[in-house]
Amino acid sequence: MPDKIFADTNILIYFISAEERKKIKAKEVIFSSQEVYISSQVLSEFISVCLSKNLLELEEITTLVYNFIEALEFSTVKESTIKKALQIKKDSNYSYWDSLIIASALENNCSLLYTEDMQDGQVIGNNLTIINPFRV
Repeated sequence: MPDKIFADTNILIYFISAEERKKIKAKEVIFSSQEVYISSQVLSEFISVCLSKNLLELEEITTLVYNFIEALEFSTVKESTIKKALQIKKDSNYSYWDSLIIASALENNCSLLYTEDMQDGQVIGNNLTIINPFRV
């Protein structure tokens, strides 16, 4: 059975980046032949970063967000996600927001979490491996 992938916000940001090497890696993650999940948190953070850093016009952001929702598996942050994130935060050194990403990945039974913001190679809950696709 192929791995289920969870993509952190930075994957979506590098998807639109001018930094070619990271853009290529982000596209490899997003367009992999496996199921790729994102959460409402990831999309909201993507929108916020694009707006605050003036990366794209609102119309371009809207189009991209609609395309991400259509192309990727979308999950919402629920009460159970928040509770799980608080437990992960308690048990780890991760920020609450990173814990919420981890909780979303675990709730969707993902085995891989692609991000550059967490410890590359760390295994959480015996089944979720954090991978930094941008490490050289």
